[in-house]
Amino acid sequence: MRKIVFGITSLQIGGAERVLVDLANRLCDKFDITIFTIYDNGKLKSQISSKIKIISLYDKSYEEFSKLQKIKISLKLALFDKVPVGYDTYVAFLEGPITRLFAKSIKQNNTKKIAWVHNDISKVFGKGLKSKIKRALDKKIYEKYDKIIFVSKENQEDFNKTYGNNFNEEIIKNYIDYNRVIKKSNEKFDNPFDYNSINFVTSCRLVEQKALNRFIKVHRKLEDNGFHSMVYVLGEGPLEEELKNQVKMYNVNDSFIFLGAKTNPYPYIKNADYFCLFSYYEGYGMVLEEAKILNKRILITDTAAKECIENYKDSMIFDNNENGIYNGLKEIIGGNNIRKNQETKTNNSETLINQDKIKTNHGNNYEEEDSNIEKTNEHKANAENVNNVENIKEHYEKIIEGIINIL
Repeated sequence: MRKIVFGITSLQIGGAERVLVDLANRLCDKFDITIFTIYDNGKLKSQISSKIKIISLYDKSYEEFSKLQKIKISLKLALFDKVPVGYDTYVAFLEGPITRLFAKSIKQNNTKKIAWVHNDISKVFGKGLKSKIKRALDKKIYEKYDKIIFVSKENQEDFNKTYGNNFNEEIIKNYIDYNRVIKKSNEKFDNPFDYNSINFVTSCRLVEQKALNRFIKVHRKLEDNGFHSMVYVLGEGPLEEELKNQVKMYNVNDSFIFLGAKTNPYPYIKNADYFCLFSYYEGYGMVLEEAKILNKRILITDTAAKECIENYKDSMIFDNNENGIYNGLKEIIGGNNIRKNQETKTNNSETLINQDKIKTNHGNNYEEEDSNIEKTNEHKANAENVNNVENIKEHYEKIIEGIINIL
């Protein structure tokens, strides 16, 4: 049995981390799998199969270290720290520190070395002098890998613009355990949604890339102009306090709500009206795949993540700026308000003529005499869901085949 080690910074809740957990759990019957992390205590660690070994370079999470300790760790990672030896394939599953660590540590000629790229590499490290130094060093780092895997075509193109195209490259979309997503989406949860309003939900790390500061500004402007909605944010990260202070400053505490990180975000995604991802830049957007599995209406900004929603009918792409997001949401919220007003007029008329056989669903009323139409629509929806699940299954099985071939 081939011995494979996957490296990642930590197993905290995040897109690449979630993909790695699902992928390792799926492959552990075929390979001897180890997950190597720089930092321990990640919330996704408990979801790893008992067949998989976990090794951490440091026994605490990144957040548990002081500023001075973090500086020392950065120096040690660059100069002294190494990864274990004795594996057939080494996979650096995230750009950044783990990719550099694996490249400098692996000296064996008979091993396969693979680097995974999940993000727009041209934007990950910013634009300052420090970022230019990292780019120069990282080109030499990537040259040490036998193969580089990209999760989207646009990621590959951005990488090639930055480092050239003299690499052995392949595009493999993110793998997700779709059965787990569907099953967990049906679990009980503390439902926060206000069904008298339109409910937007996003799930992400609270970092600059995800542009939540911009989303808050747009939300305030919409509220000021009479376009009310509720926004719910699932996630945690270094900008949490700053973003919460911005929400207070803009006085939208009651309509822009942080729910914290959830090990099971799927009931929230499933029961919201829309799933949003308004990032400055993205890789493939694993969470969008999860939203698609749950048949959600999806709204994104124009990033590499648009590859994820190609041919997905219930989706919209907004220009990647404040005006683009504002205009897109204004149209959606405005349309929703028109529908609600029409429903209210219809319901009032029904009350006046004593239509007493009425069912209620999220505040929308339907006569029982229309039940046959509803059942027909339900059967159609169920059929579409079955076809969707079958298509999803085929899609992810092909991804697994591709990954097995490169390992």
